[in-house]
Amino acid sequence: MSVFTIIGAGMMGTAMSFPLRDNGHEVRIVGTPLDREIVEQLKIDNWHSNMKRTLPEGISYHQIGELEKVIEGTDYFIGGVSSFGVEWFADYVLPRLPEKAVVLSITKGLRETEEGIPETFPEYLMRRDQTRSISFNAVGGPCTSYELADRRHTCVTFCGRDYDTLCALRKCLAVEYYHISCSTDIRGVETAVAMKNVYAAAVSTAIGANELIVGMGGQEKYNPQAGLFGESVREIGRLLKIMEGDPDAIMLAAGDLYVTVFGGRTRKLGVLLGHGLSYERAREMLAGVTLESVAIAKAMANSLRKLAAKGKADLNDFPLLMALEATIHHGAALDIPWEKFILDRP
Repeated sequence: MSVFTIIGAGMMGTAMSFPLRDNGHEVRIVGTPLDREIVEQLKIDNWHSNMKRTLPEGISYHQIGELEKVIEGTDYFIGGVSSFGVEWFADYVLPRLPEKAVVLSITKGLRETEEGIPETFPEYLMRRDQTRSISFNAVGGPCTSYELADRRHTCVTFCGRDYDTLCALRKCLAVEYYHISCSTDIRGVETAVAMKNVYAAAVSTAIGANELIVGMGGQEKYNPQAGLFGESVREIGRLLKIMEGDPDAIMLAAGDLYVTVFGGRTRKLGVLLGHGLSYERAREMLAGVTLESVAIAKAMANSLRKLAAKGKADLNDFPLLMALEATIHHGAALDIPWEKFILDRP
């Protein structure tokens, strides 16, 4: 059996402890500076106060100050921070990891680069740590922490540069309910699962708009949601082409988009925007909720503008993304450009 250290006591990183413990691996969880209260509660009774779940027996819990001691004897690391914690992970954790460490990250997101081509988090971490042979890998696909913790059937993809390393990670984590594909297509996988956050907010605006008509708890109307869902998948497919990712990664985007619209944090933002609220007001109402979709929308929109200026992208290919970004970052009233979704093929 192997020793896994999960860095970050958030919900998704912590949920990874379920398949790991079910396979008999030793699990150590180290909280970030923001996780102190969560870790103290876990030490008492294994109860995760945010996920509202009892974690498996046999896990050891540690505060961030114990990181260097906990690292000793670790075979694999799981990066359990949100996209807003990636800089902290690069600055604080990376220098403390041993040579040839293997990292599997659950973080979903993209960074804006000077050149315009968005950068995935594994690529960013590789660039930040070029002097050692650390293996950076990531998890993509439709998976909520609650359902993984409840041992619901879940299909994900592990991506990274080395296929053998991915297979070794799969062997450690695969159980009857956690089904893992492996891919060396980092850009495709990471673009697909990052962008679903943005487009989940867009699709969810239709849910909010319907609530204005029928009231909370009234009959849902699915045509508008489906129209936005289809346009979202089409635009993500275009982004995959720009990122030179495998077109098959669109499957991950569609699956992840589906589960996020039905139950993710991003849904809450989209619903409020659909109610006609400004982004600033919606943000106030969602205080304390991590909205990765906001940062990703800004990064991708800015990157597309740079690429468009170089003739390498056409902003008209992304009407839904640009409309949502205008609302979130430029204060524009929500205006879904339905007519721009029409695509004739004589």
